[in-house]
Amino acid sequence: MVAVERTHSAGSSILSVKGLVKQFDRGPVIDQLSFEVRPGECLALLGLSGAGKTTLIRCLAGLLAPDSGEIFFEGRTITRLSRAERRRIAVVFQQFNLVGRLTALDNVLAGRLGHVSQWRGILRRFSSADRLLALECLDRVGVLDRATQRADTLSGGQQQRVAIARALAQQAGLILADEPIASLDPESSDGVLELLRGIAREDGVAIVCSLHQVEFARKWADRMIGIRGGRLVVDVAASSFDGRMEREVYGEGDASDE
Repeated sequence: MVAVERTHSAGSSILSVKGLVKQFDRGPVIDQLSFEVRPGECLALLGLSGAGKTTLIRCLAGLLAPDSGEIFFEGRTITRLSRAERRRIAVVFQQFNLVGRLTALDNVLAGRLGHVSQWRGILRRFSSADRLLALECLDRVGVLDRATQRADTLSGGQQQRVAIARALAQQAGLILADEPIASLDPESSDGVLELLRGIAREDGVAIVCSLHQVEFARKWADRMIGIRGGRLVVDVAASSFDGRMEREVYGEGDASDE
């Protein structure tokens, strides 16, 4: 196993994972995972299909309950976060998770649902301040000119930018991105990852992004962690990730062959 490089302290972490275990019928998918993420850090999560990346993302988002171990967000156990605290965690999905019949603006406004009363959310009675914020988020990700366009008429890259704008509107402290460039061409992939890195740098938002393209991860991430068989096998600065570590994560085959 590759030696794990520990360069971060618990006191500086926004997210802390300790001894995480998640099992399904076939056994543990996540097995004793422990790592931390600092504010403003871009963390790439690597591993073959079935290694446990998506299960880990879902646990970090609070969508799956772990069988044992603990996840702390901003010092609080994730399973005990209040509604207001949960809105500080945003998820960007591989397939964008937009409502196709709604406009880009309406999809971004969904990021404000955790900030308004339930009845306002149901009736979509957003304030002018919420609408202005949503427009500013669309402008920031470069698709303000698509604000009134139906989401299902946008290109894949544009849809992913709308999804990121929704996370910005949510005013999250942590963005979890599950294979956000898997459906995109290389140019759009570069743009989406650069956008996420800019958010981390400018806003101090921590980004945990699962990727299967090692070359994108090396270029984008501050740190890279690798999972194999549900276990953490690599945790190093991106600049230190080498061929030996890549083989530890993916074996002797092609790392991009998932």
